[in-house]
Amino acid sequence: MSTITVDGLLAEARAFLDANCRARNASDEAFVWGVGSDRVNILEEVEASRASAQLAEAKAYAARRFDAGFGWIDGPVEYGGRGLTAAHATAYQELEARYEIPNLSMLTIAVGFIGPALLAHASADLRAAYLRKLYRGDLVMCQLFSEPNAGSDLASARTRGVRDGDEWVVNGQKVWTSSAQIADLGLAVCRTDPDVPKHQGLTTFLVDMRAPGVEVRPLRQMTGSANFNEVFLTDVRVPDSHRVGDVNGGFRVILTTLGNERTIATRAPSSGRGIEPFERLVGVVDTFGDRSDARQRQRLAQLYIGDRVKHFLVERWRASLRPGVTPGPEMSVLKLHSCRHNAELVGMLTEVLGPRLAADAGEWGSFAWNEYVLSTPGARIGGGTEEIVRNTVGEKVLGLPKEPRA
Repeated sequence: MSTITVDGLLAEARAFLDANCRARNASDEAFVWGVGSDRVNILEEVEASRASAQLAEAKAYAARRFDAGFGWIDGPVEYGGRGLTAAHATAYQELEARYEIPNLSMLTIAVGFIGPALLAHASADLRAAYLRKLYRGDLVMCQLFSEPNAGSDLASARTRGVRDGDEWVVNGQKVWTSSAQIADLGLAVCRTDPDVPKHQGLTTFLVDMRAPGVEVRPLRQMTGSANFNEVFLTDVRVPDSHRVGDVNGGFRVILTTLGNERTIATRAPSSGRGIEPFERLVGVVDTFGDRSDARQRQRLAQLYIGDRVKHFLVERWRASLRPGVTPGPEMSVLKLHSCRHNAELVGMLTEVLGPRLAADAGEWGSFAWNEYVLSTPGARIGGGTEEIVRNTVGEKVLGLPKEPRA
């Protein structure tokens, strides 16, 4: 492992970032009510007309960053990582946040969710074949997890995987699959033994999203976008070499992936200017509400406290990150807190803005919250519904008796 210090890494990083990106100016980031874009959302939603260009920009930047040694700072050297610590990686991320970089959201699933699962569970050949490409931005990936009749209970997946020599034949349907329309590979959960308890009969595979028998259909959301999809798998052949983990040992892979995915609900709402939402919320109350009202002041105070709690939970999660290690069940606490926090924020917006959320009257900072409100249910479902996550907290964190299971 390299002995480079954090300061030494940051010196290298500044040279790279200065040569490839524009530094953010404090004046650009200063929030002024009524100035700039008032768009606020939770889930990153990209218009189809812009998606191809954004993906090309993201891949080009990710490749330059990786080749310069900053694409996977705490990853193993043998797979293209830098072999440094989580502290090095966090320091780089904080520095990079001070620069304007392309939108990398289309690469999040590959790097944030599936990469750690491959590192922890895939064969050496599979890791060697894909991890470098994945963290370099050469591959876009999706998760073929949820199903129409399974939802957040992934152990109830019905998509079948039947072995045929050195291949598996996969048949089934997946739903709510982010980025399936642009993905190169998908991590699919399949039932490979229907005669054992449901948690024990699952296997995960890397599926070529352009293979014969793979059909992707967009799902239009109430926000107006179609970034989720349903995916039909009909006699899709997958080499056994693309199996991730042991046969019938797929639930361990699922837990690793979900442990990272549940951080998606912790993201702060994003705006075109990258402003933290609390400042905007205060502006909403000042403009359309009544900050002299004791109840509204109390709700603002609670939302500020919730925002800080979420920040500290995220920092604790980042400090615990280790390549190849499955995140612990404590991430479910973060997911639950974030969902409740978002719900409380939506409640206050509804109270203060009222019909302004439903009809665009041209008032800056009002109807723009519509997208945030409409995307909140999706954030509450993503990575497991709150009911599923509460079971995880009760059983894995608090040690309570397990739910009765068939």
